[in-house]
Amino acid sequence: MTSFWKTPAAALACGSLILTLAMGVRHGFGLFLPPMSMELGWGRETFAFALALQNLVWGFTQPVIGMLADRWGGGRVVVAGVVLYCAGLYGMASSTSPLMLALTSGVAIGTALSCCTFSVVSGVVGRRYSPAQRTQALGIAGAAGSFGQFAMLPIAEYLISGLGWHNALLALGAAILFMLPAAFGIVERSEGHAAALGATSAREALAEALRSRDYWLLSLGFFVCGFQVVFIAIHLPAFVLDAGLSPKVGVQALALIGLFNIFGSYLAGRLGAVFRKPYLLGGIYIARSLVIVAYLVVPMTAASTYVFSAAMGFLWLGTVPLTNAVVASMFGVRHLAMLAGTVFLFHQVGAFLGSWLGGFLFDSTGSYALIWWISIALGVIALFANLPIREHPPAPVAARA
Repeated sequence: MTSFWKTPAAALACGSLILTLAMGVRHGFGLFLPPMSMELGWGRETFAFALALQNLVWGFTQPVIGMLADRWGGGRVVVAGVVLYCAGLYGMASSTSPLMLALTSGVAIGTALSCCTFSVVSGVVGRRYSPAQRTQALGIAGAAGSFGQFAMLPIAEYLISGLGWHNALLALGAAILFMLPAAFGIVERSEGHAAALGATSAREALAEALRSRDYWLLSLGFFVCGFQVVFIAIHLPAFVLDAGLSPKVGVQALALIGLFNIFGSYLAGRLGAVFRKPYLLGGIYIARSLVIVAYLVVPMTAASTYVFSAAMGFLWLGTVPLTNAVVASMFGVRHLAMLAGTVFLFHQVGAFLGSWLGGFLFDSTGSYALIWWISIALGVIALFANLPIREHPPAPVAARA
């Protein structure tokens, strides 16, 4: 049994459980927008800004957290993240002002998500698996995060209905504690780590990445990914409510996104082992835009919302294993958590704008129409950003001199 915990399968299983809980709770925050805004007398922009700040903090702390995880191992970083996550949920439940909401749900939980989600887990899993198996393993981990969204959203909705939003947040904080035992399954031993994977320093690895045109194009595509998915995750429940549909339609729509993302993330990992990953990424981004167009032009019903959610879910987070695998193929796995975390920073800048602009433009215009069309245009940009990306490692510095 002891030897099992040192196997790649153990790291994948424990990393998947961590992603299931961390991402599952996080994806339910959009359900708290209507009850909290109504009871506390805040407009939608206030709540949207707090969650936008969460995504921004998540992005800006991710490269640093990734560097710490690469150096000290993902297990320790996850334990610290669990403490921050629980503290943030408790503080969010106790918020009485927009500033307190921003500090708890924004700063504390944003930092916690840096410790407990894709870049840290992908770094551990990526180092445990060979290049031939890596993309598929990352796809399985991504599917686990999607399963969390599917499983936790109905639970969060049930808790809000039965206990009220305040106690629901406290209950979700208790659920986060189950991540602690899983953290021990992704503990990494650092002895010989640098020698085995290459002794390039973190600063040298980051400088090399930032000199790469392909790294910047990959980051631009991931910016679009963050904008699209976070706008939908935060504002879709309110959007369907404004259309006169039942609140349960919004909950079920987000759950369907999580359900179909399980299959989409897994398939993206499988396809990424066979086809060029930048082409797959470009295809996902333009397909999202086409799905949004179709949703906006057909009559707004519960059925059309469910079809939209299923299609969007299939395209949801398959970008994560593909993007992280491209980073690994270009720069290796020694500093994977940091370099993937830096790309993720761009994702979270997009997420900030998607969340905040959704609330701002709604409060300004009384409609989500403009933000939907911005999302469509960005998908087209992401397609053309990914097509020219080369996956092969950049030439050594000496060769370019």
